[in-house]
Amino acid sequence: MNIYVSNLSYNTTSTSLEELFAAYGEVSSAKVITDKYTGDSRGFGFVEMADAAGKEAIEALNETEFEGKTLNVNVARPRVERNDGGRDNRGGGGFNRRRY
Repeated sequence: MNIYVSNLSYNTTSTSLEELFAAYGEVSSAKVITDKYTGDSRGFGFVEMADAAGKEAIEALNETEFEGKTLNVNVARPRVERNDGGRDNRGGGGFNRRRY
């Protein structure tokens, strides 16, 4: 089961996240997501563990305090692939047109 954890402290590490969830069962992986340019935490992460242990961890840890922040813990939704390269295709650019 893939678990999404949000509202993490910016000081939380992947190791401390893994240790938190290990109390509920074996953790396959734990990763705090970081900014690719600065390396700073983005305040959320993912934990993978067995289904039964994952459900128990979600129920036990959702809306509890960890490192000074109240966690939001849920089943992770599958990532949706986008064909537009991450752009929202709303147009725009009207203010940047050159005048000749």
